[in-house]
Amino acid sequence: MNSVEDKVRIDVLDYLRGFALLGIILVNILPLLEVKLPAPESLDASYQRFLFLFMEGRFYTLFSFLFGVGFYLFISRAIAKGKNGYFLFFRRILILFIFGIIHVQFHQGEALTVYAVVGLLLLACFKVRRKINLGVGLLLLFAFSILASKLFMVIPLMLLGIAAGQYQVFERVAEKIKKVRIFTLIMLVLGIGSLNYQYQLVPSMPFGFFAGGVDEDTYMFLSMGIMIGPIVSALYVGILMLLLQFPLVQKILSPLKSYGRMALTNYLSQTILIYLAGHMFQLFGQITYLQSLFVCLVIYAFQLIFSVIWLRYFHFGPMEWLWRLLTYLKVPPMKKQLKVPGA
Repeated sequence: MNSVEDKVRIDVLDYLRGFALLGIILVNILPLLEVKLPAPESLDASYQRFLFLFMEGRFYTLFSFLFGVGFYLFISRAIAKGKNGYFLFFRRILILFIFGIIHVQFHQGEALTVYAVVGLLLLACFKVRRKINLGVGLLLLFAFSILASKLFMVIPLMLLGIAAGQYQVFERVAEKIKKVRIFTLIMLVLGIGSLNYQYQLVPSMPFGFFAGGVDEDTYMFLSMGIMIGPIVSALYVGILMLLLQFPLVQKILSPLKSYGRMALTNYLSQTILIYLAGHMFQLFGQITYLQSLFVCLVIYAFQLIFSVIWLRYFHFGPMEWLWRLLTYLKVPPMKKQLKVPGA
C-alpha cells in the first residue's frame, strides 16, 4: 500500500527537481575539486563556455523556485489535515537550516541555509493574495536581475514559487497545455535573444572564477548570465512540461522522477560523492573541465540507479525520512508493503 504522500505527489515537480539536480552538480563540482583553468581554444574551454551559457545561473534558479512551491504545498496540506501548518513549517525550515550549517562546512556555495532563512522571511506571504505574491515576485526578480544579485534573487524566486503553488500551476497540467505552449514559446524567443546577447560577451580567454577575482569582461559575462537565468530556467521548465505530456517520455525519464523525489538526499550526497572521488583518485587541482563532466556522469548513474531501487522498497529517501521525522516528531513508516503476486 502506498502512503498518503505518494497519492498526493505532483509528479511533474519531482521530474523538475531531478532535472535541476542534474544541472547543479555540473557547476558545483568545479570549485569543490578545484578544476584546472582550461587552455585557450581547447575542448575544455568550449565546455566552460557551454556551462556558463546553459547551466550556471539556470538550475539554482529552478531549484529555488521549486523550494517555494514545495513550501507552499507543505503548509497548505498540513492545514488541510487540521494541523498547525505554520508551526510545522517553522520547525521544518529550522531543521533544514541545521542541515545546511553542517553541509556548508564542506561546500561553501551550498543553498540550504539560504533557503531556510528566506523561507522564514516569506512565511507571512502564504496568507497574501496570489496576485500580490505574483506581482511583487516579478518586480523583485526584475530588480535583483538588473543588479545581477544571485543571492538576493532567491527571495523573488521562492515568492514566485509560492504564487505558482497558489495558482496550482503544476496540477492538472494537461488541462492547461495550451497556456504552457504559449508560455514556452514566449520564453523560447526571449531565451534565444538573451543567450545570443550573453554569447557576444563571452571572454576571449578561459577564466578561473573560483580562484579569485575576475576581469571586467568576465564579470560582465557572468553578470549577464545571472540576469537572464530566470528566463532560460523558465524555458527549460516549459519544454520539460510539454515533453512529459507523452507517456513514452514519462517512462524514459522515470528515473529522473525518483531522483527528484529524493532531492535532499541526492543534493547532499552529491557533495559526499564529489569529495570521495577527489580523495580516492587525487583529483583536487588536477582535473580538467571535461574530466569533471565524466565524474558527474558516473555520479548521475550511481544516484539515479540508487534512487530507483531505494524507492522501490521505501516511501522516502534517507534524508527525507529524517527531515520528516524531526518535523513531525513522529516516526513515519519507511518500508513499503510489497504486493505478493496472486495475493
